Amino acid sequence: MHLAIITAGGAGMFCGSCMHDNTWARALHQAGIEVSLIPLYTPIRVDEEDQTSSPIFFGGINTYLNDQFGFWRRLPRFLTRWLDSPAIIRRATRGAVETDAAKLGSLTASMVHGELGPHRKSGEELADFVAALKPDVVCFSNALLSGALRELRKRYAGPVYCVLQGDDVFLDGLVEPYRTTVMKRLTERAAEFDGYIVHSKFYRDYMSRYLSLAPGKFLEFPLTIDCAKHDGRPKEVVGTAPTVGYFARICPEKGLDLLVESVLRLKQKIPGIRLKAGGYLGAQNQSYFESVVEMARPLGDAFEYVGSPATHAEKVEFMKSVDVFSVPARFQEPKGLYVLEAWANGIPVVLPDHAAFPELIDSTGGGLLSRNGSTESLAELLQQILRDSSLRQRLARAGYEGVRSKHDLTSLANATRTLFSHLR
Repeated sequence: MHLAIITAGGAGMFCGSCMHDNTWARALHQAGIEVSLIPLYTPIRVDEEDQTSSPIFFGGINTYLNDQFGFWRRLPRFLTRWLDSPAIIRRATRGAVETDAAKLGSLTASMVHGELGPHRKSGEELADFVAALKPDVVCFSNALLSGALRELRKRYAGPVYCVLQGDDVFLDGLVEPYRTTVMKRLTERAAEFDGYIVHSKFYRDYMSRYLSLAPGKFLEFPLTIDCAKHDGRPKEVVGTAPTVGYFARICPEKGLDLLVESVLRLKQKIPGIRLKAGGYLGAQNQSYFESVVEMARPLGDAFEYVGSPATHAEKVEFMKSVDVFSVPARFQEPKGLYVLEAWANGIPVVLPDHAAFPELIDSTGGGLLSRNGSTESLAELLQQILRDSSLRQRLARAGYEGVRSKHDLTSLANATRTLFSHLR
């Protein structure tokens, strides 16, 4: 079997979708399955070994210029190709890069217009490259890439799947008139995939309604991380300063403010409690973060933001430094890789009782579910885990063992082989 996975770079930031695509490629490589991981827009940023091995297509700089300037898209390709160099794109995205959907409406609309829009040449280049690989299956990493599907169909007769892993969050952030335009074009083009891949039954049902897709065309693959370098272990005891951990993107939808409020509630009952947070902070969420810091002022030095660790080892050390983990996400979380990373280091979790979280908890038994949006419920369950040693150890062991048996590289490779075997 040979899979071609087309993934979208995150403009210099850690992106859960391309990180999971990279893990998927690694799992397949280790299982002896041929895989080609093809980056779009920018080089992917991962804290493990980068599995991409092809040129970048739809290079971010040229894609922006093609969208904005008619004369640019008419230039011969040999005059513009140099801007697709990974080194040049990395340099251009080293500073603040716009990833806010509210400001990317025009570009998104032109991308989903596909062969009828300003990015036709880019779609043809990608289609030529993928067709020459002669893969058994092609997988697009999100529905927003579906503008390139029709060009690929002209050159490639095999099955093409789409991985759905958070598309709705970006789409809901678009402003009018772009959102209506994009949703109309996207719903039309997304229906042309042979099938769709999700990591939870919740997201299957949600996206089948959201994009009017046939529920029977969905496949469910396990959410996965590579546990090999996660060397944390379930803790026997909690120290004198029990620490609550948060590790996810800093934004309102992930709910760091809810966690701060919950820890403030707990401070009266557990005076030594600490809150340690990490994750990527984009420019568009700076004011939100400042409001969170102001909210956390009563905690003083007991609140710490460590930024976005640059290496896998730093992320693991962060996880090992906390006693219980929570990301009280408000939005419809389709994945939750951070949950697997906490479990891989023996940390029990408390998560809201909606979206993909109940299925994750059910898969290992490594945590508790609080009422969505309730800081009172969240504080109560955090206290239970920190105060009840036997409960904490039981949850920690269940998560630690469960992530290694149900969410590891072997599980993902086996699911891929099984679910795609009929397509060969």
